[in-house]
Parts: sequence; structure tokens; C-alpha cells
Amino acid sequence: MGFGRIGRLVARVALQRNDVELVAVNDPFISTDYMTYMFKYDSVHGQWKHHDLKVKDSKTLLFGEKPVTVFGIRNPEEIPWAEAGAEFVVESTGVFTDKDKAAAHLKAVGKVLPALNGKLTRMSFRVHTVDVSVVDLTVRLEKSASYDEIKAAIKQSLRASLKAFWVTLRKMLCPLTSLVTAGKSSIFDAKAGIALNGSFVKLVSWYDNKWGYSSRVIDLIVHMASTKAC
Repeated sequence: MGFGRIGRLVARVALQRNDVELVAVNDPFISTDYMTYMFKYDSVHGQWKHHDLKVKDSKTLLFGEKPVTVFGIRNPEEIPWAEAGAEFVVESTGVFTDKDKAAAHLKAVGKVLPALNGKLTRMSFRVHTVDVSVVDLTVRLEKSASYDEIKAAIKQSLRASLKAFWVTLRKMLCPLTSLVTAGKSSIFDAKAGIALNGSFVKLVSWYDNKWGYSSRVIDLIVHMASTKAC
């Protein structure tokens, strides 16, 4: 899967949950000693404070008493994932960026909300911090609505299917520092948006672009596993 920044954060998220198990990692470029150091100390998300992490040998890391197999293979077709008991592989090397390349050890994932294709424009940009990004979402509505009505609809959605992914900022704060390591995919900033008219609205939402993404990767794996079980 790669054990760079995203790979390590995905592992951190997985190790803090009881509905998914980390069984193996693959990185052909660094030793287990360096893996351990990089995992323990993150300049943004802080020091690892959960299971004690140590090197058992050149092919095994121990998280507490839980062994995690370490591979160092460059060709994904040669990685013996099955031997380690892996059912899902997180491709986070940044190398296999298209379907054909990633197919060597992954199933493709389609668009999450295809019904919205062509209906939204948005811009996501990194701000001058070590982490946390913001989305500027511009929407042209089919049915006219006030900004208060839009906020009410978003609030209602938080109580239903989207509550695992969205939260709302209820008071002014500094998103650039307070939202680091936030596990939500989107933190709606109700005070930052504006309705230009009844059918044209701009919404602003913050997110920790690394930790939020890593959290959704683990959620996806859990969902795929539950679907497979059914």
C-alpha cells in the first residue's frame, strides 16, 4: 500500500478502530526501523499515543502484541497479500494512478455521487498551513431557496445519512488549527457562505485533507467488507 504520509495516517485510523484490522504494509524504500520512527512522530497529527510500536524483525512490526507483516516489494503483482490475510488493499504510493496500473492489486472504485455530475462546480485549495483545506462550492439551484433554508436542509441531513461525514461550525473559530486531525470529510462553515440570489449560492466547507481522507478510506473498507458478507 505504501507507507508514506497517507499510508501511515490510514494505518493510524485503522489501529484506533475495532471494526477493521491492519495485517500488512508494503514499502520497498524504507526499513522497519525507519517505518517505526516515521509512524510514531508526525509533525502535524502528533506523537502516536496508543499501542506501543516496536520492530520484531525485518519483516514484522508489533503494535502492542499485534503483529503486522512488512513487505518490501516494488511490483504489486508479486506482493503476497493473501498470505498475510489481507482482503482489501489501500493503494497510497502515488504511483499507480490509473485503473490499469492499480488493477494489479486493487478493485476500481466508481464515482460516489454520479447523479451530481455536471451540476456542481467547486474549487478546493490548500491554505498556508501544514494541514487543513477549504472547499468553495458554487451551486446553481433548480428550485429557488434562501440561505437560511439551505442551512436548515444541511442541518437536517446531518441527522440522517450524512452525519458521519459532515459537521457544522456553530461559532467562529480558527479552522486552520482547530480542525487538524478532524475525522469528518466536510465541516460546513455556515457563517462563511452566501446566497447571491435565490438560485445561486456559495458554500464554504473545511476539512483535514489527509486525516479526513484516511478516515474515509477505512470507512470504505468496512462498507465493502459488510457488503461482501451479505
